[in-house]
Amino acid sequence: MSGTGPQFVFRPIGVIRSGHTEAARTPIQPAFAEGCLGRAEILPEFAEGLRDVEGFSHLYLIFVLDRAGPANLVLKPFMQNVERGVFATRAPRRPNPIGLSIVRLVRREGSVLHLDGVDMLDGTPLLDIKPYTAKFDRIETTRNGWQDDVDPEEARRLGRRGYTGPAMQARAD
Repeated sequence: MSGTGPQFVFRPIGVIRSGHTEAARTPIQPAFAEGCLGRAEILPEFAEGLRDVEGFSHLYLIFVLDRAGPANLVLKPFMQNVERGVFATRAPRRPNPIGLSIVRLVRREGSVLHLDGVDMLDGTPLLDIKPYTAKFDRIETTRNGWQDDVDPEEARRLGRRGYTGPAMQARAD
């Protein structure tokens, strides 16, 4: 199969709102975004699809990395000085700029989901929502690739990338 196969067109089901306006100051993963509040505003025609979502503590958000720039097939990931293939990273500059984050659902108000652990830029197009469930999704990993070499404390400190708190919280509400 070549890169000239079928193409797919997706339309957003909503938009992600957050206090993050600069990629360089946005946490790099939800694990480093605890306390980063935001919301998913779902378009009216998709609101009924939110039925029963409040029964889940966490959600997968699938979104477009609409400001990522052109793809890099080989790059140096965060906290690494070694080039890696893009598919062995979570870097945003991908052939198909699709992002995936697990966030905590704080509450639902109609067609708005209030979230914690938001690591997306304000205005990010939301493609889909899926519930996280330990019954299906929890996997005890045995290999984490080059990530095993990353110091967890240093990653946590650097991964927050300037996030300080209250200003983001106020904007997200």
